[in-house]
Amino acid sequence: MSISNTLLLTSASNIYVSSGNTVVSCVYFCNTYSAAINLNVYLIPAASAGVSANVNYQIYSNIQLASNDTYVMDWEKLVLANGDQIRASSTQGNVVAATVSYVGI
Repeated sequence: MSISNTLLLTSASNIYVSSGNTVVSCVYFCNTYSAAINLNVYLIPAASAGVSANVNYQIYSNIQLASNDTYVMDWEKLVLANGDQIRASSTQGNVVAATVSYVGI
């Protein structure tokens, strides 16, 4: 199992890009900011890698994350093909750490 860590920006950016076929078992979003933020998460297939993240690819919308709290996406595993992307954004940049746990298949 491997992990990838990224700080979220206010615009949707990659937090994980699959290299080969992978299963994402869990994603943690840790808010280190002194106030609540909102969080958005998108899944972008490799064939659409150049597009902007929009509602067509959104899987989580405006999840409110309290100050100094962590949101965990672990209820369903994501099976990704080579080049598939997970992107995310928050209402405050550089204060939410995204940690992706994945394994190659």
